[in-house]
Amino acid sequence: MSVFGSLGLILYTYGMNIFFSGIGGVGLGPLAQLAHDAGHTVSGSDAAASLTTEALTDQGIPVHIGQNDGYFEQSHQKQPIDLLVYTAALPPTHPELTKAHELGVKAVKRDELLAQIIREKNLKLVAVSGTHGKTTTTGMLVWAFKQLGIPVSYSIGTTISFGPSGHYDPASEYFVYECDEFDRNFLHFSPELALVTSLGYDHSDTYPTKDDYRQAFSRFLKQSAHGIGWRHDLKLLPDVSADTLWQLQDDEVAPVKLAGEHYRMNATLVLKALEYLGFDYDTSLLESFPGTNRRFEKLADNLYSDYGHHPTEIAATLQMACELSDRVVLVYQPHQNIRQYEIKGLYRNCFKDAKKIYWLPTYLSRENPDLAVLTPPELTADISNKEDIRIADMDDELWTMLELHRASGDLVLVMGAGSVDGWVRSRLQKQLAD
Repeated sequence: MSVFGSLGLILYTYGMNIFFSGIGGVGLGPLAQLAHDAGHTVSGSDAAASLTTEALTDQGIPVHIGQNDGYFEQSHQKQPIDLLVYTAALPPTHPELTKAHELGVKAVKRDELLAQIIREKNLKLVAVSGTHGKTTTTGMLVWAFKQLGIPVSYSIGTTISFGPSGHYDPASEYFVYECDEFDRNFLHFSPELALVTSLGYDHSDTYPTKDDYRQAFSRFLKQSAHGIGWRHDLKLLPDVSADTLWQLQDDEVAPVKLAGEHYRMNATLVLKALEYLGFDYDTSLLESFPGTNRRFEKLADNLYSDYGHHPTEIAATLQMACELSDRVVLVYQPHQNIRQYEIKGLYRNCFKDAKKIYWLPTYLSRENPDLAVLTPPELTADISNKEDIRIADMDDELWTMLELHRASGDLVLVMGAGSVDGWVRSRLQKQLAD
């Protein structure tokens, strides 16, 4: 039986005391905010502070930094915890997860709690899926609802400037969700409308082959009442019905004044979603979209940060940057050694729009200890414009070079899902303090 059996439903009705292990994560952070808005008592922990943990603290949600010091048990002793919500990245031996089992606290992954909230609040789910572009498209859709004055509940995997990353509005009819495929998360939902932003291949730890990956998207669309995507993507999926899919041709990109071809394609999906849902709009609606955190986010003059770490994302973001400047300098931090083995061969031509590339060591996370760490020279050996690459470290020398580039009018773009964004932000803060 689900955790939300008879006892779970009683708890849900009167509000649960929910603890989020890994509350600063891109999936759990928004869900914690959403659960708080929906009337539950929420707290959590994470291994390190982040923009998300800071935002949650600002909302009055207790966040503890540290996960191996007994905080979970102490919290349970003060006020019994009804539910532990955890991310798939948590190992089975994680101290908070094992302690929850010892204490008899129910533990579930995020999708089960979110699906329950959506059902209980009788919300219509608009799910944004795809290999790349989910966060930006979800942000655009939430922005559009807000601009049109339509109440909306939502969850987006980053921080945004126009609201919290997760929110429940009692007046809302729709729930907009960045519905990712990692750990087969999206297969736990049956959306009213599903958007597919793009289709490539990712998360080989969950999907060993490209065929497995595509089969999952096919199943997701079969579970959806209606879907919208690009024909060049949807034609790759087996056994999906054209009757429930709105397949857009490449020449149907809306005339939206936004930098970046992939931004304009994402915006088109959002506008088509609004059309399907029956809302009146003007195409200029999205031209004031302020963006989302770490998606080509402007940090300072001539300095941008982006979360991209896959060759497809890198190429698309560089193309966007080149619409603003013909002198783009890239600082790139590869993400996860195990991932580098999978994508090394795709790096060859994706950096062609950068005039200079500073290549950092790979950010290590959830690694296979038996796998040798690929070095920067190994990763860059076959890149077509390797003469433009300089191996670098996050140090004073690199920062000095970036400041010189900015001063000379170059657009500096920092890319990576690891620590490089935080390093740049801390340098900027120190600069302002001095």
